Amino acid sequence: MKDQAYELSVRGNLVLPGGRIVNNGVLAINQGRITAILEDGEPFDSSDHQDFTGMWIVPGAIDAHVHCFSEPSEGITGATRSAAAGGVTTIIDMPYDSDEPVWTAELLERKAERIGSEAFVDVALLATIRPDGDMDEIARLAEAGACGFKLSTFNTNSYRFPRINDGEMLEAFEHIAAQKRAVGLHAENDEIVRRFSKKHEAGDVHHDPLLHCKSRPPVAESTAVATALELAYWSGAHVHFHHTTVPHAVRLAESYAREGVAVSVETCIHYLVLTDRDMMRMGAKAKINPPLRAPKDQSELWEQCRNGAIGLVTSDHAPWKIEKKSASNIFDNASGAPGVETLVPLLYAFGVAEGRLSIHDLVRLVSENPARVYGLSDRKGALKIGADADFIVIDPAARWVLDENDQHSNAGWSLYHGLEMKGRIEASYVRGHEVYDGKSVSDKRIGQFVKPGHVSYLPLKPYKEAKSNDSVIVEAK
Repeated sequence: MKDQAYELSVRGNLVLPGGRIVNNGVLAINQGRITAILEDGEPFDSSDHQDFTGMWIVPGAIDAHVHCFSEPSEGITGATRSAAAGGVTTIIDMPYDSDEPVWTAELLERKAERIGSEAFVDVALLATIRPDGDMDEIARLAEAGACGFKLSTFNTNSYRFPRINDGEMLEAFEHIAAQKRAVGLHAENDEIVRRFSKKHEAGDVHHDPLLHCKSRPPVAESTAVATALELAYWSGAHVHFHHTTVPHAVRLAESYAREGVAVSVETCIHYLVLTDRDMMRMGAKAKINPPLRAPKDQSELWEQCRNGAIGLVTSDHAPWKIEKKSASNIFDNASGAPGVETLVPLLYAFGVAEGRLSIHDLVRLVSENPARVYGLSDRKGALKIGADADFIVIDPAARWVLDENDQHSNAGWSLYHGLEMKGRIEASYVRGHEVYDGKSVSDKRIGQFVKPGHVSYLPLKPYKEAKSNDSVIVEAK
C-alpha cells in the first residue's frame, strides 16, 4: 500500500539484485525488514527518514572469513565492533578458536549463546571436524546451526588447526554433502610447505621476509586445490576454497565447475592490495598464509574477481596483537592480520573507484555470493523485499587517509596505515538499527546468531547489469 507508514526510510542510489540501480530511490523498513523499494517521486510516510542523496546504498557486507578467537583478546566484541565500522553487517566466524576448535554441537551452541550479549553485528558460525573423530557429529553440528564446515590440508597446529588426511577428508566430504552444506578448505600441500620451509629456514631469516613467501610456493596451493577438487568430484560435496592466491588454482576450479562439481572460490583483500614486494617494507606484519604473491598474480586475481571466476572477497581477519608480529625471524611470527574493518573500504577504493570493478561486482563479491554459499540469502546479502534491513551507505566523493589509530579492532594496527582512500562508509545498519554513523559505533550490542535458511546455492557467475531504474520492485504485497 503506497500510503503505508514506515518506521525508517533511507534515500540514495539503491543497488539492487540483478544489476539494477534505483537512482535517488527510497528503501522503506518496518520491524527490521525491507518492506518497500520506492522510485524517486513516489509518496511515502516515515517516522524516521535519512537522506543520503548522491551516495550508494548497498547490502551490508558479509565477511565470510573472520577469526574472532584466534587472538583471545579480540573475541566477538572486538571483531564485530570493527565490522560495524567497516560496513560488514554479518561475519562468518572460523572454527579454529585458541582454546579448542568448534568440532562438537555442544561447543558450537556454547559459542552461539555468547553472540546476543557480545556482538554489534550478526554472526554465523562455521564448524570443523576432529581428526579421527565421529563423523556423525557433522550432522549434529549442522542441526545446531553451522552454516558450513572448514578443514585444512596443512597442519598449522596438530590440535587447534590440524591437517585432515585425504582419506578422512573424502569421508567428511560425503557426510557434509549429505547435510547440504559447503565445505571450505585451507588448501596448501603439507609436504611441499614443510620441505621448502626447512630449506628456507636455513637462510637469512632475520633480514629476508621473502623467505616466508618462498617457503610456500604457488604449487603448494594448486596441488592441494587439485586434490580437493577430485574429492569433491567423487563425493558430490560443494567445496569452497578460502584465501586463494594462485590464478592457476582458480582456473583448475573453473575446469571442474564445467564438469559439474559444486565449487566456489574466495580470495582476500590483502592479495588484491598488497604483493610480495611489500614484504620487504612491512616485514612480519605482512606474513600471511598463503603468502602474498607477485604483481602479475595480483593483476589476474582482479580480473578473476571481475569475471566471476572468484566469487567472494573476504578479510581473513586475524587480529593478532603487534607483539606477535614483531620477531626478527620471519618464521617466528604469527600469520595473518586484522582486516574486517578495511575489507569494504579497500575493495571500493582499489576496485570500484579505480575502475577494476563495478558497484555491482562489489555487492556480488561481499554480499550476494557469501550469502548464497553459506545458506543465508533468504535474509542476507541483497536489498530485496522481506530481507533483513542490513545495508550500508558509501559516499563515493569522500577522500581520506586510513589511520590505524582509528580502527576499532583490539589489534591496534593495520596493514593499510597511511593509504589514501576513495569512498567512505557513512553509515551501517543491521536489521534497521544504525550500528555505525560514520564516526562512531553504537554502544548497543544487537547482534544475533544467524542460522542457514537454505542449502548452499550455485552458480555464482556475474549477471548482466540492467539500466538504472529498470524492473524495480516497488512494494511488498
